[in-house]
Amino acid sequence: MPHAPQTKLPKVGTTIFSVMSQLAAEHGAVNLGQGFPDFPVPPRLVEALEAAMRAGHNQYAPMTGVPALRQAIAAKALRCYGATVDPDTEVTVTSGATEAIFDAIHSVVRPGDDVVVLDPAYDCYEPAIDLAGARAVHVPLQPDTFAVDWDRVRAAVTPRTRMIMVNSPHNPSGAMFTADDMRALADLLHGTGIYLVSDEVYEHIVFDGRRHESALRWPQLRERAFVISSFGKTYHCTGWKVGYAIAPPALSAEFRKVHQYNVFCTFAPAQHAFAAMIREEPDHDEQLGAFYQAKRDRFREQLLTTRLTPLPVPGGYFQLVDYSAVSDLPDLEFAHWLTVEKGVAAIPLSPFYQNPPPGQRLVRLCFAKNEATLDAAVERLRRL
Repeated sequence: MPHAPQTKLPKVGTTIFSVMSQLAAEHGAVNLGQGFPDFPVPPRLVEALEAAMRAGHNQYAPMTGVPALRQAIAAKALRCYGATVDPDTEVTVTSGATEAIFDAIHSVVRPGDDVVVLDPAYDCYEPAIDLAGARAVHVPLQPDTFAVDWDRVRAAVTPRTRMIMVNSPHNPSGAMFTADDMRALADLLHGTGIYLVSDEVYEHIVFDGRRHESALRWPQLRERAFVISSFGKTYHCTGWKVGYAIAPPALSAEFRKVHQYNVFCTFAPAQHAFAAMIREEPDHDEQLGAFYQAKRDRFREQLLTTRLTPLPVPGGYFQLVDYSAVSDLPDLEFAHWLTVEKGVAAIPLSPFYQNPPPGQRLVRLCFAKNEATLDAAVERLRRL
């Protein structure tokens, strides 16, 4: 029998999202941890999926994506961001944004390269970097506002830097890049060979009249960027695992080499359904911010009746809360206690960091839930 293999991912265990969801199920807790909606997807989308299956779209899709969907994505990029995108050479449909992030990293990052990530960072970034034989260079965001200190980012860039990864609206904080941030990023990258991954899966979930600063809006960024989004977040169907990447033709060609031998293609009926949905209900994404802002505002008002302190949420569907008034426990221990003893599952922030800020007492709650779920959670949180 061969010896146990030496792990290629020594720092990786079961994700905190799976751990907390399992703990919630075991203890009957209200699950505000893992970021999935518990309300239905748009009826038109379900009908379109059924129609696609009945029409026979049940075999392999084209490797790059169903043409009608790629065309719809390109039209959406023009409508939303004024970006002229070639659906044949610049759009690739993927099995979720996580696959797109993996493919983007592996298409251009080589062993010995550095990839700059901004902490707290979503947990799929670093394992993909590690598997590419590269090194994640962590630059912390401001601990109070989650804003970027561009001087620190610039100081982290060396001749070994191959890529920078950004995420706006940001998971887990909900912070958003401003136009000044985009200019600072463009200035930093100007004249370099550094690539950009812009993780924009919450692009339409923005509040208070803010504008999502997609890298597609900025030509000097777009020329070096993989811009990644997710239908699961936009259409309340995270389990369908369909996303996409927009990148210049040369980058898309390299991206597709990895995608082709990773999953090859993505769930065909859903691609036809999304193409129909975008075509027949184009205003869905424009209404999404107002839909979630009502949830954010209602949930925030409820949290103000508890001993938890909610932080500002410019975008996304997560609410950070400071639990300092409740407990001095570190966040992992607090999240476990909150789930087991108080019946509400949350996500601690420390797994999103290489080095969590000392004394930080924050957990993440998901408000992409129906009112009954949020009400049940708040009723339990009021007992803290």
